[in-house]
Amino acid sequence: MEKYDLVVIGGGPGGYTAAAEAARLGLKTALVESGKLGGTCLHLGCIPTKAMLHVAEILRTTRPAEAFGIHTENVRLDYGEMLAYRQETVQKLADGVAAMLRAAGVMVLAGKGQVLPESRVRIETDEGETVLEAKHILLATGSRPKTLPLPGMDLPGVLDSDGLFALEELPESLVILGGGVIGVEMAEAFSAMGTKVTILEAQPRLLPEMDKEISQNLRMIFKKRGIGLHIGAMLQSVKRDGEALKCTFTENNKEMTARAQYILCAVGRRPNSEGLFAPPMQSETTPAGHIQVDGRFQTSVPGVYAIGDLIPGPQLAHAASVEGRAVAQILAGREPTPDLSVIPRCVYTSPEIAEVGFSEKDAAERGIPVRVGKALMGGNGRTQIAKGERGFIKVMAHAETGVLLGALLMCERATDLVGELALAVSNHLTARGFLRAVRPHPSFEEALGEAVENAEKK
Repeated sequence: MEKYDLVVIGGGPGGYTAAAEAARLGLKTALVESGKLGGTCLHLGCIPTKAMLHVAEILRTTRPAEAFGIHTENVRLDYGEMLAYRQETVQKLADGVAAMLRAAGVMVLAGKGQVLPESRVRIETDEGETVLEAKHILLATGSRPKTLPLPGMDLPGVLDSDGLFALEELPESLVILGGGVIGVEMAEAFSAMGTKVTILEAQPRLLPEMDKEISQNLRMIFKKRGIGLHIGAMLQSVKRDGEALKCTFTENNKEMTARAQYILCAVGRRPNSEGLFAPPMQSETTPAGHIQVDGRFQTSVPGVYAIGDLIPGPQLAHAASVEGRAVAQILAGREPTPDLSVIPRCVYTSPEIAEVGFSEKDAAERGIPVRVGKALMGGNGRTQIAKGERGFIKVMAHAETGVLLGALLMCERATDLVGELALAVSNHLTARGFLRAVRPHPSFEEALGEAVENAEKK
């Protein structure tokens, strides 16, 4: 029986990052993956989605290019060529992951992994099974799309995000069930490519987990772009209606319908926690199926750890990556490098959206006094040059100490700019300390300084 210091089950961002870091730190490491290295994020999530959103951004910029003095007649999208570009991007990154693991000396094994008693891992393949002995085991099997237990959700044409990415032709029309991150990003991408998009969101606003001002701003922008929005819409059923699918829902106590060629169910994801432990073994889980862990990511089974979408917390690829790196460092006898309490949350719409640290609501719930500083992007030179949409940057500083606690951004390049604020929050930088750095003009980054300065003045 082959013996390892660490066996990782799951080859997504959390799993492959943990494996590479553990090997780099001198631990004999194996990684078990039943699908493709890179996981959902690389093959069916973050990367292909952002590739499509990049295409959408080019289309939104090119079609009205006359505003910049550029005349582009007959601009059109070849969906097949776009898919080829998307797959090329995914494959290059997948090849990079495989090369990184080879260079680190990680043993990669194809198959489905399961934890056995006495710190062993069974790997099931079409050819049979292999058993490894492990000093430590890390579970990083991620999540899969949720569905709704309603009539008609099993009809052909009702898709999850995996099914949507498998389409080889651009949908003429699409109803998206859910106005969370996945829903609004897919609405952004497909509406820019020419699909008629309608969103049905059961909560009172889009992006219900984010700041209310962000939700309101995005709603106005989406309406301007012709995206149909039904907020507080409770889906009742889905039925075939000729060549289309018909959603019946209630909104403001009124029954309504929406028809489309396809329906995307984007109501969240659930952890792939079933079957990870061989009976009668089991680990403590939440009602939603997440595996419970302690402050160092160990499950209730000694020597077995879990990270990423498997555990309670943000379902984000970069969160899984830093958690995986942290576990590897813990097992190697080191203290983790990343500050796991400061995880940026990003939405790749246009304009982009990002949050980090505390919001005003978070601070109020904890009884923390804050000073809020805001910069409107309408006065930012780079935003005017790019003819960007309406947006803002808002920062929260402790009212007494001036320490920066959090930020909200809805502007061009927000997902890049938020890193500077994450660095400030994780290092407990004060507003005055943040303003010591000189930021270039003209730049989107200037607005960060303006927002922080406005918080400092209060």
